[in-house]
Amino acid sequence: MEIVVSNKANRPLYEQIVSQMKAQIMSGELKAGEALPSIRSLAKSLQISVLTVQKAYDILQADDFIETTAGKGCYVSAQNQDFYLEEQQKKIEACFSEAIEIARTSGIPLDKLTGLLTLLYEED
Repeated sequence: MEIVVSNKANRPLYEQIVSQMKAQIMSGELKAGEALPSIRSLAKSLQISVLTVQKAYDILQADDFIETTAGKGCYVSAQNQDFYLEEQQKKIEACFSEAIEIARTSGIPLDKLTGLLTLLYEED
């Protein structure tokens, strides 16, 4: 597992940790049941406060991405992927609805809107 944080980023360090861990879980890089680094060891390797890592782990646990077992550590949860994908789809649908409304009021046909989406999606 590789996590990179930056003090120069616009987002707090704990949010950077949360988003990177969620991405690694969703991509399958971190598998269900896999042990995560201890809070202290991750804080030491990132050279940040233990409290920052604790906050990130608390958020991941609240979002059902990880499970904590007292005395044993934190593990990737088995129930997270479907829930997370559903939440992401809801966000995408909201953005699409807004884009469709703009396209309709501007007279942009569906084929041009679809072409734009394809172009943007395939862009590096």
